[in-house]
Amino acid sequence: MSLSTLIYRVNSALRGLERALFGALTGQFPSGDLGLCYDYVPQKNEIQQSTAQKSILEEILGDGFLFAVPKHRRSIEKRLKRKFGDSEHHLKILIPRKNLRTCNVCGDDYEVGVLCPTCYKTVIEETKQMQDAIQQELKLEPVEQEVVVMYDGEKESKPEEFWQGKRIVEMQKPRPQWFTDNLLQKTTQKGADTSDVKPSELA
Repeated sequence: MSLSTLIYRVNSALRGLERALFGALTGQFPSGDLGLCYDYVPQKNEIQQSTAQKSILEEILGDGFLFAVPKHRRSIEKRLKRKFGDSEHHLKILIPRKNLRTCNVCGDDYEVGVLCPTCYKTVIEETKQMQDAIQQELKLEPVEQEVVVMYDGEKESKPEEFWQGKRIVEMQKPRPQWFTDNLLQKTTQKGADTSDVKPSELA
């Protein structure tokens, strides 16, 4: 054991004794510790032993730490593209939509070129009720006549000749306002007699 190690151990023992006595008498810890000082000059063989005991990691790091740092500066264009995205591929920012319209019937918003989903949902429900009524009336019988869906109060509005030769399916409720009689009328235009495409230059 070297002399410096012996002095260090004696100093540590005196500090522990002082703290124990001061805490037992006053109930507090001392503000400062007492210590021994000894002027000692190490010899050359001791210096060589201390340097030889260093690990390889200490030799690499030394007194500092190695941090990963970028080698090149990132340009402003690249920083903005990482932050906000690219308009040609993927844009990260929120853009206000300009293709929305408000329905005049229900007041809900919908996209341009698309039917209002709220109004179309009512059409789907009404169509489902009509299909169920037709299935209950006709069942599995072959349909050889024209089928007409009639709502309450519509039989008196048209002559009896209109209902002759037709299969009538009654709906026990008034007709909705959006479902007019014009939607059930047949077209007045005659069918084409030829299969030519007009204009013929495009065929």
